[in-house]
Amino acid sequence: MSKEGKVFNDPIHGHLELHPLLIKIIDTPQFQRLRFIKQLGGAYFVYPGASHNRFEHSIGVAHLAGELARLGIEQSELQITKNDITDEDILCVQIAGLCHDLGHGPFSHLYDGMFIKKQHPDKEWKHEKASIEMFDYLVEVNGLKKEMEKWNLNLTNDVVFIKEMIDGPLDTKTAQDKGWSYKGRGKEKSFLYEIVSNKRNGIDVDKFDYFARDCHHLGMKNNFDYRRFFHFARVCEVDGDKQICVRDKEVSNIYNMFHTRYYLHKRAYQHKVKGIIETMITDAFLKADEHIEIKGSGGRMFTLSTAMDNMEAYTKLTDHVFEQILFSSSDDLKEAREILERIISRDLYKFLGQKLIEKPDVITLDYGKKDKNPVDYMHFYSKEKPDKAFKLPKEEVSQLLPKNFSETIVRIFCKKTDDTSLSAAKDHPLLKLWKNQKVTIRSKNNLGQWIY
Repeated sequence: MSKEGKVFNDPIHGHLELHPLLIKIIDTPQFQRLRFIKQLGGAYFVYPGASHNRFEHSIGVAHLAGELARLGIEQSELQITKNDITDEDILCVQIAGLCHDLGHGPFSHLYDGMFIKKQHPDKEWKHEKASIEMFDYLVEVNGLKKEMEKWNLNLTNDVVFIKEMIDGPLDTKTAQDKGWSYKGRGKEKSFLYEIVSNKRNGIDVDKFDYFARDCHHLGMKNNFDYRRFFHFARVCEVDGDKQICVRDKEVSNIYNMFHTRYYLHKRAYQHKVKGIIETMITDAFLKADEHIEIKGSGGRMFTLSTAMDNMEAYTKLTDHVFEQILFSSSDDLKEAREILERIISRDLYKFLGQKLIEKPDVITLDYGKKDKNPVDYMHFYSKEKPDKAFKLPKEEVSQLLPKNFSETIVRIFCKKTDDTSLSAAKDHPLLKLWKNQKVTIRSKNNLGQWIY
């Protein structure tokens, strides 16, 4: 190991060694910010062990990304010739894994999935976009361009490659090389784009880490063994592309992975009390928005909902805004403060009921490809023909596999907790009609929780 690199003792992956350039990125305010953003948002108010943050998850993804990227080197029979997988390729993949979550806001998906969508419903914004902007800002303000050049990284193609691995093609309107829309690397290295964020089937190291890490901190069992996946994964050619494939006998392990995803959403990510708490935090943020001032570049001031437009301001925005509101004495923040005080004293919005419905306008639980089977987008190889990739229809795997890969749930909460209000809510004619499936209640927020 280089004397500039470091070894981390991670509770999930054990002792892992990170490249010196990754250490330079980690030791910046923009990356250290992730120490103060909960991985599972409001779940910490439900599961006492869910105190882990985006910081350690990002380090874990960087580690796993490097492990999987080395497949291209270990398989000498790939015959990529002049375009052999290089150390620079692997370093770029690791950087993408490390920086893929730089753009998350307070309480992770609560910020972009609930708060921003309610405050700016017409604004198309997602945390991946902010991750790319924050990466550019991090490199610029910390003088890392020279450090990147020191490790033979190209400030044009390699930087584009890193960004594409985080959020897909940067220019989807422009296709090059007969339909190949990526610019950082050519089709001969296409499997590298499946490592950090797999747009094809959702099987990537981001999930490998957060399944293992989230289960560990939630106190749940993880039925998916990513180490076994690594052992049986290899790169095969499929219709001119290099794709990551796995042994046919591992198909059950793949289905276990997607069921683990569903299980985590069912029991933790979409837990009804977590949903109530995150709805309350969102309500507090909405009321506090214009009264929170964050200084950005050029001395300009930004609010809670506009800070993501300026990376200097966004660097200062973390989960701490919860305590900023909770412990404030400002009259402007009174309403927001009272909502957060209710969370602390466990005076939560009340859950009135839920049911499965047919049309998606609410909480949707799936295997990652909406109503599609993600394994249909996966290729396998056999022991006898390790270089020939093929698909495995679920009918040939087991008759016990699910026929549907998506379900939709609607939930109803009541903000008031006094007996009179709760009784009126439970006896409301609309609620009774809904429970008898005679009326469809349209969603009132972006997690499908209808607030009465």
